[in-house]
Amino acid sequence: MQLPELFEEKMKKLLGAEYEDFLAGYEKERHQALRVNPAKISAEEFARISPFTLEPVPWAKNGFYYGTEDRPGRHPWHESGVYYIQEPSAMSVAELAGVQPGDRVLDLCAAPGGKSTQLAAAMEGKGLLVSNEIHPARAKILSSNIERMGILNAVVTNEAPERLAPHFPAFFDRIVVDAPCSGEGMFRKEEQAVSQWSQDNVDLCAKRQQDILEEAAKMLRPGGVLVYSTCTFAPEEDEESIVRFLLKHPEFSVKKTEAYEGFAPGRPEWVKLTDEEKESVSVERLEAVLASVKDTFRLWPHKLNGEGHYAAVLEKADGNQGEELSTLRIEKTERKNRKNGKNSGKSGVVSAEAEAWKLYREFAADTLVHGHEGIPMLFGEQLYLLPCELNLESLRVLRPGLHLGTVKKNRFEPAHALALALKAEDVKRSVSYGSDSREIRAWLSGESLEGSDGRGWTLVQTDGFSLGWGKQAGGILKNHYPKGLRKQ
Repeated sequence: MQLPELFEEKMKKLLGAEYEDFLAGYEKERHQALRVNPAKISAEEFARISPFTLEPVPWAKNGFYYGTEDRPGRHPWHESGVYYIQEPSAMSVAELAGVQPGDRVLDLCAAPGGKSTQLAAAMEGKGLLVSNEIHPARAKILSSNIERMGILNAVVTNEAPERLAPHFPAFFDRIVVDAPCSGEGMFRKEEQAVSQWSQDNVDLCAKRQQDILEEAAKMLRPGGVLVYSTCTFAPEEDEESIVRFLLKHPEFSVKKTEAYEGFAPGRPEWVKLTDEEKESVSVERLEAVLASVKDTFRLWPHKLNGEGHYAAVLEKADGNQGEELSTLRIEKTERKNRKNGKNSGKSGVVSAEAEAWKLYREFAADTLVHGHEGIPMLFGEQLYLLPCELNLESLRVLRPGLHLGTVKKNRFEPAHALALALKAEDVKRSVSYGSDSREIRAWLSGESLEGSDGRGWTLVQTDGFSLGWGKQAGGILKNHYPKGLRKQ
């Protein structure tokens, strides 16, 4: 691999005697991994039945390296959301966040969805996950992956951080900022990152990262945790970003977190500050902040089986008003929703929503054994189930919760997302075919199958994992697998 000359000079100066080992890492074979979705199957059971060659990823609870000959992206289980294919080093970030069920979590730069789906797995369907992506095309990919993994409690937004912050002041328990960066850690994976590299871009990214962190700080409740990460080696975007942020925000500190095997400490000696920055705080404060950088993490490709990454776990000082602020936020939201007639039954919007909910309940009575809890909300013809009361007014929202389905001419058609969030025991009619069967190949390509004598919506599965909806009628199982997902 031909690396940028200025990049090589810079890394040689930084690493010294270690540089040759670092350079040799580019000749190593790249490791690929997947992360099992515990909402579908346990990691232990997956390892037992998997057709792939697997080795655990040391820092990811549900992560596995897979063999070079394996093609998990082509397996029907991938379409069922049984696993997410993810770069192994990237799995470290959500693990470091320490998310618990019931938390309110923000993934601020979330596309394509690896970290969001990993955070959701830790939440076990409880609490609220807001997954945000500023770029519209990437936000659509994020939303699709949230759907594929059968996530119940996620809201997907397409906003700039400064637009989100006023909606969620001091609201979240955990925030992940996987910041846009120069991508130096991905050179081995993405050749485009090599051709696009420049020191000017490094500096531009560093400035943008400070802006994003400023907005994230406003949305984290006192006592909350913020995980900052990049996939670059540049100190300007890593240790320097953290030091600059901490110097501006004395209420934040690096949270000492146990390192996984192969994780290297941050390098405070690589931090370069201006005289003005040094003089803005006391010598003692500056020394303490720099020293704390050793408790951040560098993931080097020549020291572990993964690409280059950087991660820092930050904690916001606790305050007695932290929970009060969050509670106040929810109360204000509920009052605003009532004021807008969301629950009053007076407006046309409400009556349309009530009618949509009635049609869904009729569908549920015929099709479901177990439904999901949440707050119904109608967006046009689309009915969603919000995980909690939220004021999403004026925000660009792609997915305001679980997509239940579409209201069409006084009938209800269930969404693909709903199918992927259900299991056989949740429905009255289901059918399952082997993942290597002719039926599944035909189904994924859009063909209808021979059905039974029954009638109605039927959950189609492969090896017991949900794939989508079919509709039984006249001995035919009509295919309702989304056209955009069908295999040619």
